Amino acid sequence: MPKLPPMIKHRGFPSRLPGTDFQFTIRRANPKPTRLEKKPRPADRKVILREADANFLACLWKAFGAEPFERGNLDGGRLNALFEREVVPIEPFDPLSYESLLRIDVAAAQITFPEVFNR
Repeated sequence: MPKLPPMIKHRGFPSRLPGTDFQFTIRRANPKPTRLEKKPRPADRKVILREADANFLACLWKAFGAEPFERGNLDGGRLNALFEREVVPIEPFDPLSYESLLRIDVAAAQITFPEVFNR
């Protein structure tokens, strides 16, 4: 069995968007973590995808605020939807490490998802 990379589990963080299969966390480390990279986010994407992004950002905000946080068991695909926009890397950054540090770019997040901050 391959040795898995270290991964912090964010206790109390929701595992998914309620009523959907959009996951927010993963259960166990993978030998090859999902690479964190900025993915295209078309303006005409489905409403449910925007809702998943907003809910994930709201969970990040509730759990970490403006403080740096470790990627850990947060879902790479969901992070990629916000990566280098509302969620930015802290240098030095390894896009394949569960130990990489991230933070919310509050100014960018307030522009894109004002509903998250007006709750």
